[in-house]
Amino acid sequence: MGSHHHSTINTLLWALAITLGFAIVEAIGGWLANSLALMGDAGHMLTDASALGLAAFAAWLAKRPPSQRHSFGMARAEVLAALINGLLMLAIVATICYHAIERISNPGDSVNPGMVMIIASIGLIVNIAVAWVLHRGEQNINTRGAMLHVMGDLLGSLAALLAGIIIYFTDWHLIDPILSLLICSLILYSSLRLLKEAVHIIMEGVPHNLNLDEVGEAMAAAKGVVSVHDLHIWTVASGTIAMSAHVVVRDIQNWQPVLTNLQALLHQRFNIDHTTIQPEPEGYVTKPKLESPDHGPEWQG
Repeated sequence: MGSHHHSTINTLLWALAITLGFAIVEAIGGWLANSLALMGDAGHMLTDASALGLAAFAAWLAKRPPSQRHSFGMARAEVLAALINGLLMLAIVATICYHAIERISNPGDSVNPGMVMIIASIGLIVNIAVAWVLHRGEQNINTRGAMLHVMGDLLGSLAALLAGIIIYFTDWHLIDPILSLLICSLILYSSLRLLKEAVHIIMEGVPHNLNLDEVGEAMAAAKGVVSVHDLHIWTVASGTIAMSAHVVVRDIQNWQPVLTNLQALLHQRFNIDHTTIQPEPEGYVTKPKLESPDHGPEWQG
């Protein structure tokens, strides 16, 4: 586990250094060119840098070993960072949309297309470099959250460049806010998908590629098993799936081979390795057999 987290941290720190460096360059350029668009973009780059910093910090937290207080370790930190990054992205999208609509209704000063094209081109190259660094690294929900910011910025630079070119040749200044609204809708879609996934993991949802019924039926059909209940499947962190279940067995003396068989089945068919399985003899009643939410459905063998 240590090595892939280490590469994740390195990847994110590289991306952070490149982004931060260019944000400073762009802020100075925007200030010198007296261009609000460029200074705004520099602000966007700074939020990207903070997103990358947050992701790197979460990756570092996630590789800490389990402790007395956190028996799973801090693996969820990455999901939390993705959630925060998704929410930050929504705030950025809202801000950009607000300014774009304001500019459409009230055009104001003209943009200097030459300066915009030069800085946007450099920004585009920088963002492509950062995206490439992130894409080559390990993919998990955390790095995807960071990538979202970088892609948003990459599209932003592309739009600024395109707007610069169009303004340069046609003097049509409205293209600038129109393009930024178009990009916002793209980023909004990705942000909502990421948020949905992060919330699903935080709510202990069953991973999307697994079906609770299918797992329950497969376990109940195993040799020596009568029925299965109290089945829970959840994602601890990116790529780590856990499950727990109560299994009613015909002969509790013969539990060892049944358990070995169940663990092999879960590993091979469903790729579940973190299992906690409680055996119960037939006729063992802990509580009235009501379909209560804590008991859950039951799968018969």
